Amino acid sequence: MLNVAAHQPGIPLTLPNVLDVYIGYDRREIIAYHALAQSILEQSTRPVRLTPINLANLVGVFERESVPTQSTEFSFSRFLTPYLSGYTGWSLFMDCDMILRGDVAELFALADDRYAVMVAKHNYVPRDQIKFLDHVQTRYAKKNWSSVMLLNNARCCALTPQYVNTASGLQLHQFHWLEGEHEIGDLPLAWNWLVGEYNYDPAARIAHFTRGGPYFEAYAGCDYADEWRAFRDRAFSAGARPI
Repeated sequence: MLNVAAHQPGIPLTLPNVLDVYIGYDRREIIAYHALAQSILEQSTRPVRLTPINLANLVGVFERESVPTQSTEFSFSRFLTPYLSGYTGWSLFMDCDMILRGDVAELFALADDRYAVMVAKHNYVPRDQIKFLDHVQTRYAKKNWSSVMLLNNARCCALTPQYVNTASGLQLHQFHWLEGEHEIGDLPLAWNWLVGEYNYDPAARIAHFTRGGPYFEAYAGCDYADEWRAFRDRAFSAGARPI
């Protein structure tokens, strides 16, 4: 288990042997998954295990019907991450419409055992009424907090398949499955930088294309789009390259 509460500068943090990263997978944004995976693999200084949260792989586990308000196939299934992790260790969940702009091990190093989950606590009102693929831009408290979650799995045992299948969207995304707000730790906003909602920042560690990714024509010129395309191109490359 990671614990940075007593961490002293200059002393390396103890990380697990393999960093477990779960990524939301949507059949309408397949390319997004692969670009994000490439950005993680290229820059991580530690071994990583990438697991797509793919509905096709969750038959018999995730059984709830989709609803008009969800904009991705993993809107609710993301909360199965602790179950899929065996309720042990720390796991990271990420939406697919992102790229890492740094080492994912640095994010895991922020894990603090005082908390059940750690998120970037956005406090904003979305600029748009409609986002990608004509989805309504739903407004609610704690919006986008669950798009990057560093999960202390042993303290997330309330997220059983039965609960995830039956709880309301707000119960899930507003963390009603926790005992209280004190169980939610803070991640710097740089680890979930909302492209188009926040101004461009070269120090952003995760660029989150929440309004729509550069794989959609309407957002092809958004901030960090060239970086996303570079990861995409390398993900689909083949041939001799220097090592």
